[in-house]
Amino acid sequence: MSDWLAGQELEPLPQYLTALAIGLLIGLERERNPTAKAGLRTCALVALAGAISAALAGAFDAPALIAVGAGAVALMVIAAYHEHDAQPEPDPGTTTVAAVIVCYLLGALALSGQARLAVVLAILATVLLYFKAELGGAARRLERRDLVSILQFAVVAFVVLPLLPDRGYGPYAALNPRHIWLMVALISGVSLAGYVALRLAGGVRGAMLLGLLGGLVSSTATTLAYSRHARSESAFLRISETVIVTANLVLLVRLAVVAALVAPGVFPVLAPVLATALAAGAAAEALRRRGDGKPRELALPPVGNPTELRAALSFALLYALVLVVAAWLADLWGSKGVYAVSLASGLVDVDAITLTNLRLYGMRQLSAAQASTAIVVAVSANAAFKLGIVRTAGGRDLFHRCVGPIAASVAGAGLGVALFAR
Repeated sequence: MSDWLAGQELEPLPQYLTALAIGLLIGLERERNPTAKAGLRTCALVALAGAISAALAGAFDAPALIAVGAGAVALMVIAAYHEHDAQPEPDPGTTTVAAVIVCYLLGALALSGQARLAVVLAILATVLLYFKAELGGAARRLERRDLVSILQFAVVAFVVLPLLPDRGYGPYAALNPRHIWLMVALISGVSLAGYVALRLAGGVRGAMLLGLLGGLVSSTATTLAYSRHARSESAFLRISETVIVTANLVLLVRLAVVAALVAPGVFPVLAPVLATALAAGAAAEALRRRGDGKPRELALPPVGNPTELRAALSFALLYALVLVVAAWLADLWGSKGVYAVSLASGLVDVDAITLTNLRLYGMRQLSAAQASTAIVVAVSANAAFKLGIVRTAGGRDLFHRCVGPIAASVAGAGLGVALFAR
């Protein structure tokens, strides 16, 4: 199965996903227009059809295929409007026509030797077609402010970020403009996704979902975004605590998965260590929630700017400063002090130092126990840094709610090292 998924023909999949995202973005705005004959799904399918036609044009050295596809889309829209005027119906059938075009092009794509890619795209197209009511309802519940925030995030992530140089500047070449701006995009994206999820899914389910996604994407960005929410609106305190604690616990699961994929030899040692940390943090959170008494529905307070761009920019400056300090400490302690380097690097980025330690294990420079201990040191430093963010950006009340579960997970990690990484 892994060999099947690792085929080179899946390498352009991100480009197709980008085309799909473009169609969804345009379709999101059109979906809210009751007079439009093409909405969220239709625009997404048409964009997907355009991407496939471009790929086929290159594969067969026949650029005319793109023009033919454009003509077919134009005829589809003209026919849809003509039929709708002649026989008014709620659905003129443009989605079906677009789906037929996609099916045709996917068949041609499979015939060109990219069958596995065609299968993946067919599944995505089927998901779009199946969840018609859910996608349409979600788009119609968004307000004008929500769309402005989505466009603002799109500029931050897809216009500014690619233009920044991907190289180090400043002391120790520690300041990489693209990596620093990536934190701005992550914080804006996490905050925006959280706002949308809470509106669509509600308080409890939305908060748990946000914590899960935040832990998978960036627990640091999630911690900052929801710390600010808790300070700006007291009603957001319980949601923020749920999201932050969940994200930091999910981080432990993510690291275990990374270890299993990158260095399977470390996994039998690291997994029980992280499991102990997860169990300790979850138990502390359960005990803390018992102190809240009877569970109540989490209220969703008003949020001024869902993308939190100003907060993201402020954190980017702090992030740049910590990068320089971490690079200085690593240089001061030397490359042989793996635990010291893990402590310094873990302040801002757990993933990078985790991968470094796993690579050192693969090069036989570290044992599985040493690599696991170094990863725990990085996780502990990162937890301390995030608790500092909670106290500074979120205030005392949020800090008191978060410190127990996060500190318990760190203590559990230390216990796990003592028991399993000797």
